[in-house]
Amino acid sequence: MAAPRPLALTVTVDRFPIAGAFSISRGAKTEAVVVVAALHDGVTTGRGECVPYARYGESVDSVTAAIEAMRGPLSAGLDRIGLQSAMPPGAARNALDCAFWDIEAKRGRRRVWELASLIAPKPLITAFTISLSDPASMAQAAAAAASRPLLKIKLGGDETNGGDPARIAAVRAAAPNATLVVDANEGWREDRLTANLEACAEAGVVLVEQPLPEGRDEALSRIARPIPVCADESVHDRVSLVGLKGKYDAVNIKLDKTGGLTEALAMAEAATQAGFTIMAGCMVATSLAMAPAVLLAQRARFTDLDGPLLLARDRTPGLRYVGSIVEPPMAALWG
Repeated sequence: MAAPRPLALTVTVDRFPIAGAFSISRGAKTEAVVVVAALHDGVTTGRGECVPYARYGESVDSVTAAIEAMRGPLSAGLDRIGLQSAMPPGAARNALDCAFWDIEAKRGRRRVWELASLIAPKPLITAFTISLSDPASMAQAAAAAASRPLLKIKLGGDETNGGDPARIAAVRAAAPNATLVVDANEGWREDRLTANLEACAEAGVVLVEQPLPEGRDEALSRIARPIPVCADESVHDRVSLVGLKGKYDAVNIKLDKTGGLTEALAMAEAATQAGFTIMAGCMVATSLAMAPAVLLAQRARFTDLDGPLLLARDRTPGLRYVGSIVEPPMAALWG
């Protein structure tokens, strides 16, 4: 068998406008800025997309530079397995890891799930995000999305006008039949934790993500949690699973945190063995970033892959969404 052709690397930065604004406890943004790594051998190209995230000390420049720094190792024969130790977890490794999976699949004329010994993916119900705002505005947004079966509600705002209890009550009234997940993005204070969790429980919320700041979340182990609590900012890869027991019931696995699909799949297995429920999450990005996460989401209890639904435009071709149903990626997009 002929040796694989050496890989060349291209790195690009793309910008996609968000439909309106995306607001969480840390602020708002109006566009998704993504970095794409493309590996090509003169015949075949594989791509991976990531989102640099300032919360984790990343910027477009730092992520681009980290990917560019892999040109030498790539020319020396770096492969996907070697990549796991050559780069730390994070957005930069995610883009390259997913590009490796894509080109491996295209070279072998197989799908990624076959290469990874996974079952063929099925369509999934994804959450749809309601951005943080005042109760009336959030109720209006929830009413417009009330036909969707799963809504993810961003909380962690100020305490005026009833605070987060008023926000979640307004959303529930506007979307009485939807399953609700709450994401506080580290925005709650410890002295409001019990009251906010009780308000969520009263509204029938089934999961609360990251109520307290990472590293300052010990209070979760000292209270009776009326509903399951999910780690997001507090968990990144398998190593970070240590210490979550007793504080969290679930983990949000995102490829931009794990550093790609390779670690994400291994982390999902480890999290399941440790007794955690799994959410498959995403940053605000295009279908190219969501496509590998669809494979991860096959084993998740909750899927939150609505990034393209929040954009004014997506890549072409993109994932096919039918309402809140996301279908597996076509080979022309990824994998």
